[in-house]
Amino acid sequence: MSGKPVSIKSLKPGHFITIDDEPCRVVNVTISKPGKHGSTKARIEAMGLFDERKHELLAPASDEIEQPIIEKKKAQVISVSGNIVQLMDLEEYTTFEITIPEEFRGKMESGQEVSYWKISGRIMLREVK
Repeated sequence: MSGKPVSIKSLKPGHFITIDDEPCRVVNVTISKPGKHGSTKARIEAMGLFDERKHELLAPASDEIEQPIIEKKKAQVISVSGNIVQLMDLEEYTTFEITIPEEFRGKMESGQEVSYWKISGRIMLREVK
């Protein structure tokens, strides 16, 4: 995966991190007080962007974690075939196919413009205009 390191103690809800090679959005961060025999610990609860599962991480607050690089792009719908949509990137003019997420089924037509995120080589449809 490609990403950049970010300090765990600087994380807030809404930030994006990578847990177990899965890009996730942080839901909650709890930082404990340092104890007699240890350093400050951080408990991070996050929701996977692609698998939509809850991920948890317990680590020292002074450590760093990988933050995925998210490319926000636009594309045009070329064709819709069942649950598969063919898109063309509006900057690079490359074409690719993805499965239509449940929330966008029946709302996509040829010629429409969509916004998508490219995260670690995987594509996530964000908005249909």
